[in-house]
Amino acid sequence: MTDLVPELLNSLNRRPRRTGLLRRFERTAGDEVQGVLSDARATIDVIVQLLRMDRWYIGLGIGDVAEPLPRSTRAGSGEAFVAAREAVNRAKSSPHHINVIGQNARGAEQVETVLWLMASVLRRRSERGWAVADLLGEGLSRREIGVKLGISQSAVTQRAQAAGVVEEQRGRVLAAELLESAAA
Repeated sequence: MTDLVPELLNSLNRRPRRTGLLRRFERTAGDEVQGVLSDARATIDVIVQLLRMDRWYIGLGIGDVAEPLPRSTRAGSGEAFVAAREAVNRAKSSPHHINVIGQNARGAEQVETVLWLMASVLRRRSERGWAVADLLGEGLSRREIGVKLGISQSAVTQRAQAAGVVEEQRGRVLAAELLESAAA
């Protein structure tokens, strides 16, 4: 069986300066990885990236971390780490392979609910839909995307609608806002 963790770590840590990444993602044990993020939007970006891969159990722990942070993510401690460990275990029996745990249980459940809804949208997205979503995410206009993909602007709009691009964008914003609130 191929070890997929090195590829995952490369993908998660690839960006030179991922906003809010306090400690790089590292293998913690077996096929598990862990990182420390302080920014809600960056956290949601990582979760969407993992949902797109559709092969990982995702546990999000919301809470305090012991400071100062050690150099290695693996050496970190605090309620966020404990919650993340439990969340990964629960994600294995979750319908969308994601679980969120925090001291504010209601807030964590709200974040989890939005992420489940987003997972439903993302799992139905075709390769063509992902192509349009990725190019929109890069800031290209629908006209520019049409030229790049060799399709009409109308076809770009249709693919974006079928791919749930607006739903994903709104879900990202709502999930980040709820995460910030649950962490407060």
